[in-house]
Amino acid sequence: MRPVALAAGLAALLAAWVWPLPQLGGHLFTGHMAGHMTVVAVAAPLLAVALAGSRRDPLCRLPVLASPVAASLLEFVVVWSWHAPALHDAARALLAVRVAEQVSFLAVATLLWLSSVGGNGRAGDAAGVLGLLLTSMHMTLLGGLIALAPRQLYAHAGGSGLLAPLEDQQLGGTLMLTVGGAVYLAGGLFLLARLLREDGRIDWRQDANRH
Repeated sequence: MRPVALAAGLAALLAAWVWPLPQLGGHLFTGHMAGHMTVVAVAAPLLAVALAGSRRDPLCRLPVLASPVAASLLEFVVVWSWHAPALHDAARALLAVRVAEQVSFLAVATLLWLSSVGGNGRAGDAAGVLGLLLTSMHMTLLGGLIALAPRQLYAHAGGSGLLAPLEDQQLGGTLMLTVGGAVYLAGGLFLLARLLREDGRIDWRQDANRH
């Protein structure tokens, strides 16, 4: 399971950063958003599954970072900051800024998924549910604000001529709220189901002991 998840996660990063998304997306805002979602909602959870609890898990060495709620708030700050028009356009214009943007996306998303799915017992699962659901909410909100904005927010939107700038921006925002919101929501619901199953086992054991 771990090798497959690791290979799939690395393949997703290659698709987002090297080929084919950078070529297919061109200068479209939608192409950028597809790459962003691939990093945080595909590559990051796969890498977390591959690393959680292993010798390579950074949280084993730095358990103070294993807080899903704090990681969710950190991802909120990072994602919303990079989607401020000035920073976002700078990342499209300058390679060094773009690298910083993409590395920070991967770092905070992987930290959140690792701290959420790391198997830290019932308390860890409960915190993971909260962290992932909070992230689903802020991803959905940001995507909705971008999709519903009445004017062009980003200078490079619609840059390829395939879409009008506002249409490109609306499509990108819709992609963020559907993919980002749905994946983080699914992760939170998965952990909630695991938590409820564990509660059911505990209740069953208690009933069995009484009899």
